[in-house]
Amino acid sequence: MTLNRRFFLAGTAALVTFAGAAAQAQDALENVMSSGVIRIAVPTDYPPYGFVGLNLESQGLDIDMASLIAEKLGVELKMVPVTSANRIPYLQTGQVDLVISTLGKNAERMEVIDFTHAYAPFFQAVYGPKSMAIETFDDLDGKTIAVAKGAMEEPELAKLGPDGMIFKRYEDQASATAAFVAGQTDVIATSTSNAALMAKKNPHLDAELKKIIKESPCFVGIAKEQDALRGKVNEIILAAKADGTIDAMSQKWLGKAAGDLPLTE
Repeated sequence: MTLNRRFFLAGTAALVTFAGAAAQAQDALENVMSSGVIRIAVPTDYPPYGFVGLNLESQGLDIDMASLIAEKLGVELKMVPVTSANRIPYLQTGQVDLVISTLGKNAERMEVIDFTHAYAPFFQAVYGPKSMAIETFDDLDGKTIAVAKGAMEEPELAKLGPDGMIFKRYEDQASATAAFVAGQTDVIATSTSNAALMAKKNPHLDAELKKIIKESPCFVGIAKEQDALRGKVNEIILAAKADGTIDAMSQKWLGKAAGDLPLTE
């Protein structure tokens, strides 16, 4: 075989591989519908969005949202437990079709995945004991702060607070919360929902909200170029907003209606 022919065949194979990968990316919805199964990444350690109940079954706002999407698509739901650190890699490597796991949208994430319309409210804040005076972000100087690896609290707080903050990183929200409860850190940066559950289980902490870091509604994450699937999920979310389902889920799990939530382009 001549050198030119070898290069031609190699180039042709590369083009076929590229075209196949692009077609597969665009066929995500078709793959879901043909298989009759949708794989959705969900949290299992982040109440009230996703957790394992006393009956050992997953429940929470994100679980309800995942169930709604599967129901409206008419397919079986396969839930895949994830943490803050691995939820996006699971999507990028094709282990799941969607991520519904208290996922906020920012510029960095938008470079690697796509997002649907928002489906639930969410915000992060710093919590600490009432006895600790924290009036401004500068008061966090020298304080140790429990955070979950891969969660938004650390990078967002780093933009607002002093360089002297000391982040203590834990594998997930449960581990970060346990560390704060055990007195291993001065404060914790976490979601309001997680803080409320923490306070309920540990009233002796006398913990309170110190500073709001960022309001960050929850979006469904979808791999790049899966436009058909993203469009279908957006249709389901818009319909659920219109008929009150979104507000009802938020009321059920967060104690308040979802209200106005941002839409994607």
